Amino acid sequence: MIDAGNIWAVIPVAGVGTRLRPHTHTRPKPLLHVAGQPIIGHILDQLVPLGVKRVVLVIGYMGELIVDYVQARSDFERVEWVEQKELLGLGHAIAQTKPVVGADPMLMVYGDTVFRADLARELSAKGDGLLGVKKVEDPRRFGVVVTEGEKVVKLVEKPEEFVSDQAIVGVNLIRESAQLFACLDDLVKRDVRLRGEFQLTDALQLMVEQGANLSTFPVGGWFDCGTQEAMLETNRDLLRDSPAPTHCKNTVVVPPVHIDPTAEVRDSVVGPYVSIGAGAIVQHTIVRNAIIGEQAEVKAALIEDSLIGFQAVLKGRWNHLNIGDMSEITT
Repeated sequence: MIDAGNIWAVIPVAGVGTRLRPHTHTRPKPLLHVAGQPIIGHILDQLVPLGVKRVVLVIGYMGELIVDYVQARSDFERVEWVEQKELLGLGHAIAQTKPVVGADPMLMVYGDTVFRADLARELSAKGDGLLGVKKVEDPRRFGVVVTEGEKVVKLVEKPEEFVSDQAIVGVNLIRESAQLFACLDDLVKRDVRLRGEFQLTDALQLMVEQGANLSTFPVGGWFDCGTQEAMLETNRDLLRDSPAPTHCKNTVVVPPVHIDPTAEVRDSVVGPYVSIGAGAIVQHTIVRNAIIGEQAEVKAALIEDSLIGFQAVLKGRWNHLNIGDMSEITT
């Protein structure tokens, strides 16, 4: 069993997040809020119960904001970071952590994926590494693994033809970090790329070819945050166990919702599946399936399937109508 205190949590967060613009024009994707806190906050919450004390971030776009957020938490004894100056793929990102991680074991968690898994049990498993997997409908979008029994025998990145429907979802425990770094160095030296990027999947395949004993474990809860639609779906899933707020005035709350205690919500209908951030003001509004950011102001609005950003202002209006028989109005 690995001592969790000796593990490095490696979190790549260098991406620009173009699919979530305009929100990522002003903050990096890992700091976008879902279900009451930043995406990376949910990731860190999964590490704390394990006893993980060391984190290394692979940063790029507005990376200093992510470093500041992680350092502000009191859960970790060491927070290091390395910069990925060129976005040359996940394998390239992980390779940048070699000077920090060295030969220590690493728990790799992708920075745009919220997960739920029993990692405490997995830390006690034997072998050279464990890859979190989940069955997916379209394996062509992912790196996938082929297993014989519990052992990984083949890995393929975004296969055009069916190889396996067990996708690598971004939670990987690598005990032999030195071997992984050597395989990544080999890929870079030989300039082995897929779609212009160095793939982590290819390095793991090299480990298997060299005799590494890699196995898999199921990740039951895996929530993508790559697009607006995915963010809202993740928000819905993570809110299911949220306690009902009690500080709203003259408001009907349809759970599940998360409303920050510092948010002012009055004379509204909120929910289901709504997350309202710190300092936000929501008045005379009906909102469902939406995320309203910190310090946003929303008044007299009807909102559904929406992301309202930090300090955004949305003010609607009430309509006066005189509608005759058999009329139909769609707005």
